[in-house]
This record gives sequence, structure tokens and C-alpha cells, in this order.
Amino acid sequence: MPLERTTAPRTKVGLVAGGLGAYWPQFPDLLPQLQRSSARVSERMGELGCEVVDVGFISDAQEGAVAAERLREAGCDLIVGFLTTYMTATMLLPIAQRSGAPVLLINLQPTESMDHDTFDTGQWLAYCGACPLPEMANTFMRAGIPFRSVSGYLEDARAWERIERWVKAAGVRAALRKGRHGLMGHLYPGMLDVSTDLTLVPVNFGGHVEVLEFDDLRVRVEKVGDAEVKERIGLAREVFELADTVVPEDFEWAARVSLGLDRLVEDFDLDSLAYYHRGLDGEIHERLGAGMILGASLLTARGVPAAGEYELRTSLAMLIMDRLGAGGSFTELQALDFLRGHVEMGHDGPAHLAISARRPLLRGLGVFHGKRGWGVSVEFDVAHGPVTAFGLIQRRDGRFAFVASEGVTVDGPHLKIGNTTSRVDFGRDPGEWTDAWSASGISHHWALGTGHRIGELKALADLLDVELVEI
Repeated sequence: MPLERTTAPRTKVGLVAGGLGAYWPQFPDLLPQLQRSSARVSERMGELGCEVVDVGFISDAQEGAVAAERLREAGCDLIVGFLTTYMTATMLLPIAQRSGAPVLLINLQPTESMDHDTFDTGQWLAYCGACPLPEMANTFMRAGIPFRSVSGYLEDARAWERIERWVKAAGVRAALRKGRHGLMGHLYPGMLDVSTDLTLVPVNFGGHVEVLEFDDLRVRVEKVGDAEVKERIGLAREVFELADTVVPEDFEWAARVSLGLDRLVEDFDLDSLAYYHRGLDGEIHERLGAGMILGASLLTARGVPAAGEYELRTSLAMLIMDRLGAGGSFTELQALDFLRGHVEMGHDGPAHLAISARRPLLRGLGVFHGKRGWGVSVEFDVAHGPVTAFGLIQRRDGRFAFVASEGVTVDGPHLKIGNTTSRVDFGRDPGEWTDAWSASGISHHWALGTGHRIGELKALADLLDVELVEI
């Protein structure tokens, strides 16, 4: 697909390895072996695509304090402490206290098992990273610091999968803490569930909500040139299959609005966007609102999620899923197919084109149901296979929570009405699933992403200190 993703900053991971310095004169071969293991961990961390700030190997509390200051200054998204052998809690506690970042402790012994018949004490100590783990957990808990760890061996694929999960979660946490989220227009009248207290976004996640007006878009659309429009139409023809209902004038307008949206996102440095404007009698703001779908879908595919109906929490859910590599398309319930056991879900408006089961279709519509205006809309089905429905809840006490459910998108009949529609099999009666999903407190919109992501979402929920409700 000829769409270049917006480049996101790499996750910055601080790495410190350590062991008890009293061992080094007693067992001269031990420290070099542990340092080789530390170098291998640093190499593997780099292979995860993150920026590694490796402050080296510490042997006592004084060196731990120096490492703590270096990691504090680096502004890391995650601190990884590698327990190569026994070490005291006083060596790592200052690092956890001062860094301002979540800490993951890893215990990766050299191989799956010791050679018990030939190992001496020095060789055994290289396998002793598990020994200080309870000490660290006890100290962290008494210090009020969340504790998390991964134990395994140096080339343990399962352990590295868990480590990567924490690294990805830390990257999403950073994206939220540093994110700028656009909110343009006004609430869809009467949708009480989707209204969000804007203060709660930085309170729960960090980041900033930029309140925009449709006039911010209007002035940018007015400056778009005809040559640019022609080029954008060419891009859309590459990305989409066009139905014969697409009206050329509507297509051209959608392309013009798409270019204005790109400038809006660039000028306000946005990482996500939620929007809605009702409009009246074909005036310019109604036409802008009706012309959003093409541009919002192209933005979403590039990694800047855009959601209609002023759905700020869903645009955030889409951002989370996108940064996990799941895509994340704007979704609501459409119908239940009790004959086949499927839940049909999707939405009119923008979609995450990168996770379409086939080349997405651009369909012309003379009426947008429930909204004023007319124009082109996107029709597609999320790629068949494992998927996760994921949304954000705003609790009565002001805290956010996650809700997620894993299923499988499957083949079946689809309506041809210019909507995204996916058939999801959640492995249970669709009516029972719908009741359980609704009872979670979710609003009537969420993100649908590819892959089973609850493991990754659990890690993110831990880092953000939010509840995860699994359906």
C-alpha cells in the first residue's frame, strides 16, 4: 500500500546489569562471564527496535547511585535491571526511585540448566540471578514501587517474548504521556456515553488535548491547490478500489479536505484526532464534516488515528492498538448473526486501511445515515484471523479502565452500504457476548485490531495503573 507511516520516536530503554562485588576477587572468571551475558542482553534489547541507554555493570551501592543519576538524566521510557547473580536491593532501589520510569527486572541465567556434575561455586553463581529476585520484590513493595519481572535463560524465546511485551507497553505509555490529541467540533448531540472530561486524559495517561474548531480545518482546505488535489486523487486511486457510485465532484472534495487535514495535523503536531460537526443545509462546515472520511482513513493508516462522532476515548484506543502493531479501526455493534454465531461490528466513516482483508472500497453515498451531508465512504472487512476488540471506559470516579475481548474475524455475507463491517466469532453465543461486553461499561464505540493483544494490554495496564476488564 503506497502509504508512508508517520515516524514515531523509538522507545528509550535504560539498561543496567549488576552483581555483588564481593564475588569478583573470590571467583576471577565470574565477572567476565556476567559481563558477556550483559553485552548479549544489550544486543538483544537493541534488536527489539528500541533505543538502549546502557549504563554498564554495577557492583555495589555507590556504583548503583551513579547509574541511577545517569538513567534519570537520560529520560528513559523503561528501566531494565539485569540480575546476573546475587546483588543487594540497595544497588537497585535508587535507580527505581530516581528514574521516573517503570522498572522491569530480568533474571536470565546463561543456559537452561547447570551442569551439576562439573560446576564449582563460581560457575553456579552465574546462574544465581533468581536468588535476589524476592529481595527486590520485597524492597520495591515496601518502597511503594510497582514490581514486575521476567525470569528465564539468555536465549529463552519465551522470556524474550515477555520482555518485548513490556518494551512495547512502555512505548505505548510514552506515546500517551507525550501525545497531542486533537478534538475538533462538538459532541454528537445526545451521545452521553462518548462525552469525556478532557482533564481526565492528562490525569490518567498524561499528554495534551488540543481543542480545535472546524474553522481551523476550513482555512487550511481553502489554501489547497488544484495540482495537490490531482496528486491526492491519484494516491486514493492506488489505495482504494472505486465503486461506480463515486461522484467525481465528491471525490475531488474529499481529496481537498484530506490535504487540509494533513496540514492541520502537521501544524498542531497531532498524534490522534476525534471530530464531529453537524452542519446545516450544505453550508461549508457540513461539507467539511462530510468530506472527512477519505483523509481520516489515510491518516489512520499512516499512524495518526482519526475517529468520528467526537469519540476522543476511541481515538486514544485506536492509538494504543496502532502502536502495538494491531491497527485499530473505529468500531461499534451493527448486528448479531445467531445463525452463524457471529457478532457483526464496524462503523461508517474512517477506517484503518492497513488491516483491511482486501483492497478497501471507496463508495459514494447520497446519504450518511444519522449525519448530515453526502460524499464518499470506506467499505472494508478487517483481515481474517485473530482480533481484539479494545476500548476505554471512563469510570464514575474519573478513572479510566481498559476493556478487551479476543476473537476471530471470519468470512460471511456483508452489507454493501459504505461501512466497514467485520464478522467476529468470540467463541460463545453472540447475544451472551454482547450482554457481557455492554455490562463492562464500555461506550458504544471501540477499536478493533488484528492479533490477540490481551497479554500486551495487560502489560500496558500495569504500567499505567489502570484496570483491565477481559470479556
